[in-house]
Amino acid sequence: MSNGDEHGGTGPLDAGAFGPWLRRTVAMLGRFPGAGDGSDVPCDGCTACCESSQFVLVEPDELDARAAIPAELLFPAPGAPTGFSLLPYDEHGRCPMLRDGACSIYAHRPRTCRAYDCRVLAAAGVDPGPEKQAIAARVRRWEFTFDGADDERSAGAVRAAAAFLAGHGEELPGGAPPPTQRAALAVEVHDLFLDDGSPGPTEVLVELRRRLSPR
Repeated sequence: MSNGDEHGGTGPLDAGAFGPWLRRTVAMLGRFPGAGDGSDVPCDGCTACCESSQFVLVEPDELDARAAIPAELLFPAPGAPTGFSLLPYDEHGRCPMLRDGACSIYAHRPRTCRAYDCRVLAAAGVDPGPEKQAIAARVRRWEFTFDGADDERSAGAVRAAAAFLAGHGEELPGGAPPPTQRAALAVEVHDLFLDDGSPGPTEVLVELRRRLSPR
């Protein structure tokens, strides 16, 4: 595979202003009121996330998505409560709802698809892994703009959080999160790394465990 992606070459892509993106993403990850269900990724025809051997979680209340997806494609999500399902990928790593280079149920796609934003990987400096080269190619092209020192400091905190999680992930509930989840978690908990006098590893782990504990 080339170093670019098949939907737009190798040049830089405008990821948007970092500060507003970060605030919206933190709100969405925490499911805060007003955050909505979806991200605002400027995909511009890119389907890398649909072609990278990713399972799609479908939650019990997503009746619209369930009506659009053939029932025989869904299977119970391992380790999840009753009613949660997974949509698998085919032998080529593609979502079975991807047809003719586009999502055939886009208006009815699951919440997981609406929320997915590969820019979290760029923000956190996390490589999605060798099996997701199409996503990696897209991630390498994203470039945020920064409006002042606060944005720069927040960006540094996200990367510091990602580095911490890479080194201490095994100590978290459920073990080390995979790359995309690690990047998303780094965005969600970056506030712990904003100050130069950040707490030590033990204190950070205690707070991370508290936040990750089932509510």
